[in-house]
Amino acid sequence: MSLAGWLGDLRVIASMARGLPGQGSAASQLASFYGPQAADYDRFREKLLHGRADLIAALQLGPGQRVIEFGAGTGRNVEYFRDQLDGLAQVDLIDLCAPLLEQAAQRFAGHPRVVLHRADATAWQPVEPAQRVYFSYALSMIPPWFAAIDNAEQALADDGLIGVVDFQVAPRGGSARGFRQGRLARHLWPLWFDHDGVRLSADLLPYLCHRFEPVLIRELQGPMPWMPGFKVPYFVFVGRKRRKES
Repeated sequence: MSLAGWLGDLRVIASMARGLPGQGSAASQLASFYGPQAADYDRFREKLLHGRADLIAALQLGPGQRVIEFGAGTGRNVEYFRDQLDGLAQVDLIDLCAPLLEQAAQRFAGHPRVVLHRADATAWQPVEPAQRVYFSYALSMIPPWFAAIDNAEQALADDGLIGVVDFQVAPRGGSARGFRQGRLARHLWPLWFDHDGVRLSADLLPYLCHRFEPVLIRELQGPMPWMPGFKVPYFVFVGRKRRKES
């Protein structure tokens, strides 16, 4: 890693050590926390936010689709399907954090298919439903996350797919698919991430399964940057709208 890379990582680590401010509006808290690390955000998170490319591949984006990313941040995830942008109808990137959206604005300056919205993921709605909606490590930072999921369900077309990749904590006794954690890990990771405003919940994946018909569920673990030997649990979920009872 270059000297600039080392210094960038140190800026991110310093910001994470200070933690998310406890006062002010949600937007001001996010700006204060992410502002100092915005320019280094993507490079550092490449080593932490696992499964994003897998999620995009599983969503099977196609020509003419409208796509929404709630909690889009810098727009990094769009790079996973940038070669498909010209064939899509529109990609809406929604986030409440101004410094991260500024990075997205630089990344997609002048691109006619990408539209940025500084808005609340629990309330923003598109003009017309989207065929693909996804969250990438965003729900665990959105209070309340269940309201963001409910809002996303309204934004999704009846024949569309929703995708989520996020950190995970296993429920007591393990998940329905057999993913288990020891008592220490089940308490350590929520405490660790809470300092930076990432609030892990064992109810997140079950709620997604309740609101949507699962198409794909993977429960995995990935390495932590600067912490050799430590692996953080995460999941990849893809689902479709449940059919309404007649």
